[in-house]
Amino acid sequence: MKNIKDYSLEELKEEMKKINEKPFRAVQISEWLYQNRVSNFDDMTNLSIAFREKLKELYYIKEFKIQKKQVASDGTKKYLFDLLDGNAIETVLMEYHHGYSICVSSQIGCKMGCKFCASTGIPFVRNLTSGEILEQIMAVERDENIRISNVVFMGIGEPLDNYDNVVKAIKMINDPKVLNIGARHISISTSGLVPKIYKLAEENIQCTLSISLHATTDEQRSSMMPVNNTYNIEELLQACRDYVEKTHRRISFEYALAKENNDNLDDAKRLVKLLKGMLCHVNLIPINKIENGEYTKSTNENIMKFRDYLNEHGIVATIRRELGSDIDAACGQLRRKNLN
Repeated sequence: MKNIKDYSLEELKEEMKKINEKPFRAVQISEWLYQNRVSNFDDMTNLSIAFREKLKELYYIKEFKIQKKQVASDGTKKYLFDLLDGNAIETVLMEYHHGYSICVSSQIGCKMGCKFCASTGIPFVRNLTSGEILEQIMAVERDENIRISNVVFMGIGEPLDNYDNVVKAIKMINDPKVLNIGARHISISTSGLVPKIYKLAEENIQCTLSISLHATTDEQRSSMMPVNNTYNIEELLQACRDYVEKTHRRISFEYALAKENNDNLDDAKRLVKLLKGMLCHVNLIPINKIENGEYTKSTNENIMKFRDYLNEHGIVATIRRELGSDIDAACGQLRRKNLN
């Protein structure tokens, strides 16, 4: 049996043909799943009983169980979801003045090994399916009785390492007949898988690409992010320039500031030189302490000086507001958890 949420609307139309049903049945099913939010086929009352029984034989509707929910002092909420197969992932809900944002995971575990991330050292298990990515959004909306307006792929896992499922999920999130969230309200973050950045540029999806840069020399970046040994800064930035040229979308560069590591004026000068002339924005992140992590947060004075230098030299830079750090829900603090 297959999770029916793993099918895009077009795929579901093809599935209907395979089981000798009319393609318009896919639209009806989609409306029940995503507009009416039903959790079982019996509730799809405009479908015949015989058809509902056929659906129950072939498919199921996957809904996560909330294993644990934590609420931070700033209102940020972190969910530990039971994936119903012995695995669990974490998802974070953040409230802003413009609406609700959700940080979704794309994999169970991660292969990238970034030294500042809590997922490092935890074995990679598998990719999440497109339906499991969507279900994170739907499960939080059910629990909070809200509608989410912004989605960021910055949870556990490297989104571009799960390319097909993530791109499919983005298209479904954007689809007016599915979750109907605007593409420009969807951000996808990558540690720098260069071939996949070129591939994403060809998809013509108007989402925001965020690049985890975090350093200004190859030696420095490789010590923080092993992916740099495969795709160095020069290769990465060339892919970014190509992405901007193809999509006409501004790229966001994430730069986590670590004390006495990558937060001094020389780093700021090199960053200006690297990004000069590119349509981009730099998101400065006060690095979050993780268990057994070697990096500590830069001083507030250094963070502001770094930001000011970039802005004064033509690079738009802002400091990301810290949310959820007291429940380990801030950037870099999510980790795959096993169920007891």
